[in-house]
Amino acid sequence: MSEVVYNRIAMLRAERSISRRQLADALGVHYQTIGYLERGEYSPSLYVALRIAEFFEVPLEVLFSTKPFPRLGEQSA
Repeated sequence: MSEVVYNRIAMLRAERSISRRQLADALGVHYQTIGYLERGEYSPSLYVALRIAEFFEVPLEVLFSTKPFPRLGEQSA
């Protein structure tokens, strides 16, 4: 069983013109951690995941998933 956690951190950062460093500073983590999270090289702790969702003011399910997110414009069946 794969333990990959997919996320939309990069998309939300881009939408809101927030740098990795700005997000990291707001969360109290190193800016490289944000890059690792975005690339799926690191899965966040529950605490960090909740903090990121709170920062972007979105439900956790909008930000993280155990299945790949559909590409923008794709219809879900």
